[in-house]
Amino acid sequence: MSKADTLTYRKATSISLLGLVLQIVLSIALAVYARYAGGDHTANSAAIAIGLGSIVWFTLAFLYDQHRRERIEAIEAESLAAAETAAASAFDGTGDDLLVAARRLATIQKWFVPAVSLLFGALMLGIGILRLNTARALFDQDAYIETDLRGWGIGLALGAAFGGFVFARFVSGMGKQSHWSALRAGAAQAVLASIIGLAMAVALFVRLAGGPDWPLRVLLVGIPIAMIVLGVEVFLNFVLDLYRPRRPGEDPRPSFDSRVLGFAAAPDKIAESVGEALNYQFGVDVTSSWFYQLLSRSVMVLVVLALLIAWAMTSLVVIQPHQRGVVLTFGKIAEPVASMGERNDAEIGPGLHIKWPWPFSTVEIPSYAAEEGEGTVRTTTSVQVINLAANPPDRGEDGPILWSEQHTTVEIYNIVQPVASLAADRAGSDLSLVAIEVPVHYVIENVLLYDRIAAPGQRRDLLQAIGRKEVSRYLSAMSVDDVIASSREDLADELRAVLIDAFGTLNDGEGAGIRILFVGVSGAHPPRDVAPNFERVVQARQNRESKIEAANRDKVTALTTVAGRSDLAEQIVGYLDEIKTATETGAPQQRVDELEVEAQQLLASAGGEAGRLLQSASAERWNRHMTARADALRFVGQKMSFDANPRLFRAKHYLDALRDVTADARLFIVPHDVPRDMVFELQDQRIGRDVFDPDAGPSQ
Repeated sequence: MSKADTLTYRKATSISLLGLVLQIVLSIALAVYARYAGGDHTANSAAIAIGLGSIVWFTLAFLYDQHRRERIEAIEAESLAAAETAAASAFDGTGDDLLVAARRLATIQKWFVPAVSLLFGALMLGIGILRLNTARALFDQDAYIETDLRGWGIGLALGAAFGGFVFARFVSGMGKQSHWSALRAGAAQAVLASIIGLAMAVALFVRLAGGPDWPLRVLLVGIPIAMIVLGVEVFLNFVLDLYRPRRPGEDPRPSFDSRVLGFAAAPDKIAESVGEALNYQFGVDVTSSWFYQLLSRSVMVLVVLALLIAWAMTSLVVIQPHQRGVVLTFGKIAEPVASMGERNDAEIGPGLHIKWPWPFSTVEIPSYAAEEGEGTVRTTTSVQVINLAANPPDRGEDGPILWSEQHTTVEIYNIVQPVASLAADRAGSDLSLVAIEVPVHYVIENVLLYDRIAAPGQRRDLLQAIGRKEVSRYLSAMSVDDVIASSREDLADELRAVLIDAFGTLNDGEGAGIRILFVGVSGAHPPRDVAPNFERVVQARQNRESKIEAANRDKVTALTTVAGRSDLAEQIVGYLDEIKTATETGAPQQRVDELEVEAQQLLASAGGEAGRLLQSASAERWNRHMTARADALRFVGQKMSFDANPRLFRAKHYLDALRDVTADARLFIVPHDVPRDMVFELQDQRIGRDVFDPDAGPSQ
């Protein structure tokens, strides 16, 4: 052996220690950034993934240091074997006993490296699963934490990406030598740090430029998933290495040497593999042709050119006929560079527009997902609906829903005032709950104003929150009867005016950029538990209304019976009330008489029972009057007759009276000398005919 062998392994040890320091520094830097960035979960996951790579570098440094010791021991043993003094017997048969470092190296390669590989894989797999579980809880829009230190994060991520890539390329070049082949595992960890840093830098830069936050959310779960995949790969490599044959004297490949990351650390191997596959498939040496050689020399230029063209294409924006949008340059509203379509300052309409490339400039298109057949249409000008009170019923079938039935899974109630009479009795100590559906239909009229009211994804929530506040405030001053029954017709118009005023205060009084088309009020009902009590109240009110209607019916019947028509009867009652008032207040008798005459005339012309009785009484009155007048005139004539001849008048009237008395009586004329005590049998004897006497005459 030559002394160059020890220098070879010493250099590998130094590179491994340098990689260990680089991994630790990057891990600590990302951990500090995560701490001051409000506990950034992505940065913490990146720090852990990069920090676990220090285990690989430490193992490689320990392994190559043992190689160096083994080479020194081997050189010393060869020197002793070559010495003539050693040829006697002092060290005869004891050469193998002196190779302690060699035996230690064999033990490390057989037991220590596989154990460290399994430990590394277990940590990657276990911590990756734990971080994935916590990341899933933070993936929601409200749970994700934004930070103002994105500039520091971009700097650290770019440092990790650049440093890791350069170091990985350097180490992977060393790994092509057989003595340094184990360094490929360290290069894989360096390229992992580079990939994580590059992904974080891009995601943070997009967010810093005012772009979407979905790249950060992808990294939130992407880094833990990558750790899980690498952990599974370590265990898979361990199992496959048990059955993989090796040539004598060949060092075993560590299980923590990732084959997947190895391709990223040495991409030239991919080209070689592709070239070999092409040669095998076509049966000729394709890689030796001039076209392949030209393509292989210009492939990076073509790739870069394609990426530049794709990046330049982000400057072109096509707005669909149903869309409108605004241009955002560095997160601020700006005018497009050029437009071949509709344009209103910074607001752009349908057509082709040119802006600065992404991520310097983006286009915000307020959209609403509307199901249309089997697809989804993203549109700006479509009618959008928000519910400002109770949710619509979950039931899909048609038909009424009773108050006592379940309307929706999550019921939202509004506080209203109790019944007016109850509120007066209890001095406002009680409140009532009512669920009412208030759907609001609106369209976006001004995209600039609509874009300024809130961040993307929060505008609809802001409008809904403001609308619910105004609806709750307005309903809190109304009674439960007004909401459920009496004021339902006017409530929709009143709420529409309230919402227009509330949304008009946004953007410093410029409005929210929307136009309210419709505000509905439907489905008002009390809580399900108290619905039977409300139904009993409604039933009582219905009974009251039915009795009132029955009383009105009886009133109309009575008035119609009395006066012929109810309106005429009410007019007559009005005259009677005036007569009573005039009498009680001492009005002139002439006025009272006039009112009585008018009332009598109305009664006479009414044609009802009262009119009939009045006409009958009038007829009786005239009959009696004329009879009495006739009697009076007859008395006058009799008096004149009496004055002319009293004896004749008396005789005449005496005889007339006697005639009238005896008109229907039997009269018997007897002499005046007949005694008064005589008894007469005043019986007719010949009142019949003897049917047995042939000489009998006719019956008397």
